[in-house]
Amino acid sequence: MEQQIRFCTTSDGVCIAYATLGSGPPLVYIPGWLSHLELDWRDPSARALFEQLAMERQLVRYDKRGTGLSDRNVGDYSLDAQVRDLETIVEQLQLGRTALLACCQGGPIAIRYAVLHPENVCALILYGTYHSGKRWRGDEPGVAAAIASLIRADWGRYGSSALFDIVVPGAPPEVRELAVAYQRQSASAEGAVSILGAMFEYEVTPLLAQVTTPTLVLHRRKDRGPPFQQGREIASRIPAARFVPLEGNIHVMWFGDTQPIVTAINGFLSGFDEPQPRSLVHEGLQSVLFTDIEGSTTLTQRVGDAKAQEVLRTHNTIIRDALKTHGGSEIKHTGDGIMASFPFASRALECAVGIQRTFAAHNQENPDTPIRVRMGLNAGEPVAEDEDLFGTAVQVAARICAQAQPGQILVSNVVQELAAGKGFVFGDEGDVALKGFEKPVRLYEVSWQG
Repeated sequence: MEQQIRFCTTSDGVCIAYATLGSGPPLVYIPGWLSHLELDWRDPSARALFEQLAMERQLVRYDKRGTGLSDRNVGDYSLDAQVRDLETIVEQLQLGRTALLACCQGGPIAIRYAVLHPENVCALILYGTYHSGKRWRGDEPGVAAAIASLIRADWGRYGSSALFDIVVPGAPPEVRELAVAYQRQSASAEGAVSILGAMFEYEVTPLLAQVTTPTLVLHRRKDRGPPFQQGREIASRIPAARFVPLEGNIHVMWFGDTQPIVTAINGFLSGFDEPQPRSLVHEGLQSVLFTDIEGSTTLTQRVGDAKAQEVLRTHNTIIRDALKTHGGSEIKHTGDGIMASFPFASRALECAVGIQRTFAAHNQENPDTPIRVRMGLNAGEPVAEDEDLFGTAVQVAARICAQAQPGQILVSNVVQELAAGKGFVFGDEGDVALKGFEKPVRLYEVSWQG
């Protein structure tokens, strides 16, 4: 599995980084205090946990404002702003009803989102979190202020180290060193202090009774982050919430014994994972994309039916993951490829470029069974009928795909004109005669390498 990192922009102009992994019913992970999509992926413990969670679903992770790959210099860390970030991601990916998995500071964000948008949440999972920041802070008077002062004084070492000792007590020196470096790279000192201060201001206690979403609450008994008591109170105040106490004193979810966590999450979600409804087929202006695998028959003869089918599944997964990321709708499987539609030409092109780059990376790792795909795009107003698209716009897209070479993206002049000024690089292929059409069509090659 490889994560796909993308970006979206909130209504207040903050750029938020998010990553998708796997396919199936969506699960959005809302991180705690700090996160970093790239560094988390390099951590064997974190990656192993994320891959387990993505085995049968699409896992969506993101860096909250002020952290990781998202915009750093942000002034608003309020709960409303954090919920706005989550709303933007759900809308960007067109997730529909999704499960939410929230850790620590992510808990109040998930609770508020579930109350505001119950129609968008099929299941709520809260790990090591809290409902009253003031009560959490009040449990140890002065600790938050002291940590903030230490961060400002020396975020480079002592501030980071002190915080890590709280959330992962007793870690060996080599783990501590890596974690300290991780924290420093995930946020600036001032950003870390601001996020920490906002964390202790979040209060969602009155919202707990309003949660109508099926909820699972997980909390380690001796968690040195949010107290175990807060987890128990959350479960008691959310109607019919399920509470699973866990052993241990480590706050970070992917450290310590993670198997009970994964087992509880997967068991809970199995009852709420919903099949993704097929995207509605619409009429009106659309960009139509066709893909076609090079030499599929030859591949089957060379490697056998079973291996060829495995290659086809890989092809389907890569394309379907990209469609979800870029808002495309799979119309049908054509045997050696997939037909899809997009409401915007720019999204169709972003998707096509992402697909070719993913296949290129796959082929480097699998030189014995490379997957080379030709792609063709056209835009127009197809006729929608019986969950399919018909008409000249579709036929031209299919013919353009047939003209492409393996690894090439060809588009009509209509797509090129619709995407003008969007940052794509086109190479003019000239007027090309397409089978079944009297007039030639101006084609352009889309540059995707580099």
